[in-house]
Amino acid sequence: MSITSLDGNRFADMIIQGANHLSANAQMVDALNVFPVPDGDTGTNMNLSMSSGSKEVQNNKQENIGKVAAALSKGLLMGARGNSGVILSQLFRGFAKDIESKTFLSSIEFAHALEAGVNTAYKAVMKPVEGTILTVAKDASKKAVEIANHETDIIVVMEATLKEARASLKRTPDLLPVLKEVGVVDSGGQGLVCVYEGFLAVLKGEKLLDMPAVSPSMDELVNAQHHQSVQGFMNTEDIQYGYCTEFMVRFEKDKKEFFEDAFRNDLSEYGDSLLVISDDDVAKVHIHSEQPGDVLSYGQQYGSLIHMKIENMREQHSAIIDSSNSHPGQAVAVPKEKKEYAIIAVSMGSGIADLFKSIGASEVIEGGQTMNPSTEDIMKAIKAAYAHKIILLPNNKNIIMAAEQAAEIAEEEVVVVPSKTVPQGLAAVLAFNPTLSLEKNGQEMQAALAEVKTGLVTFAVRDTNIDGMNIAKNDFMGIQDGKIVETNKDLISASRNLLSKMIDEDAEILTILYGEDTNSVELNQLVEFIGEHYEDLEVEVHNGQQPLYNFIFSVE
Repeated sequence: MSITSLDGNRFADMIIQGANHLSANAQMVDALNVFPVPDGDTGTNMNLSMSSGSKEVQNNKQENIGKVAAALSKGLLMGARGNSGVILSQLFRGFAKDIESKTFLSSIEFAHALEAGVNTAYKAVMKPVEGTILTVAKDASKKAVEIANHETDIIVVMEATLKEARASLKRTPDLLPVLKEVGVVDSGGQGLVCVYEGFLAVLKGEKLLDMPAVSPSMDELVNAQHHQSVQGFMNTEDIQYGYCTEFMVRFEKDKKEFFEDAFRNDLSEYGDSLLVISDDDVAKVHIHSEQPGDVLSYGQQYGSLIHMKIENMREQHSAIIDSSNSHPGQAVAVPKEKKEYAIIAVSMGSGIADLFKSIGASEVIEGGQTMNPSTEDIMKAIKAAYAHKIILLPNNKNIIMAAEQAAEIAEEEVVVVPSKTVPQGLAAVLAFNPTLSLEKNGQEMQAALAEVKTGLVTFAVRDTNIDGMNIAKNDFMGIQDGKIVETNKDLISASRNLLSKMIDEDAEILTILYGEDTNSVELNQLVEFIGEHYEDLEVEVHNGQQPLYNFIFSVE
């Protein structure tokens, strides 16, 4: 059996099987994370990201491989979680862009598309690190092109691609010393190998004994905007723009060139509640207009119209009013005024979320260590914040890329302040000044990140050796600014030793966030120790209710 031409239907099956196989092995990929902390989530992030792409492909399965790849790219873009998920989305974004005009692929076209994906992913990462998923993808694509130059069978090319990906994965510890020290291969690279194993199985007609991937819910991109405040009008006749109009434009090369800002500005003349989200292939539009036909005609200047939906909001409003009249105790929604500024923070633990809100955050996205929010989750928070200018605080290094991706596609003005910890995020919020410009606030808040030290106390999930430190499973670890500096079998001893490394003569304020697994006896022991040894230090204690981390320390 040989395959010399790859169509959209077979490629869709490859994507679905790749997602299923990654899902079945997500726990194994998680276990490869270097730090033995209980939040290793590369496999989880890649699984949820790939499953989002798979779901979009299943909804758009067809013979044209360019269109299937575009669906994959869009699903991955909105579902991307964590650095690994964002990089995965960029790999297939470049792949999709390279084959956008193709109906079928030859072996060399398939190989070049893999190579284009690697180029896109490298450009998306500010400081690419070798020995990661990027290296595995690069080496595999290079081998694919080498073989495809003289081999027309796509099965043979994919076999060589997978073989090289596995070999490159084994080499990752030689490129990244921390992997060699811990004795693992790169977790993101392993996830990509799982995807490629699914690809090859479909091409060879083999079955992998995996359970189907569980796809995260993917609401329509415009749900946060859709029909917003319609029922808040006093009378149906007060509705100025009566037709909710949604459609997508698939760009065509022989049509007008697409520039998103100009496209959005032109459409704004036709109505209100405008939302435009685009990538390299498609623009999705939501607008309330009185002349939906004119809106559609304008869109046709750029390409083919797909997924069109027009609803009469006056009829809908009348139905809502009738329903409200039959339930007079229910209040009618009143449109709220759009704020000038909003701060959105990512947080783990309800206590930490309340703390962020108490000092000025408008929206708090639940996430962080155990579950990185997706690009779509962040987009929903941006819409919910309902402000002209948005400041995003990821508060986790693995969420920064997803936040930046959301900022790029958001309609609002958005700045990402790259906070890597909760203490950094809290310091950034306190540095916010509503009288400054968005750009200046971003600069001031980013400068505040360097003014705080972060300490974390958690437990080891496995035996390991890192930075010359022997760590046993279930030992408590003290982590200062991302580096394990203390390990001890006793929680309070580990916490005391960590604080002794963090607190110096310049320290003025210590903030303690204690977690859901910390009891009052342990907390009192630690507070008494601080009072005895650091009597000049101002101490604040909050119940963060965070999972996994017994204590989070902030020293300023």
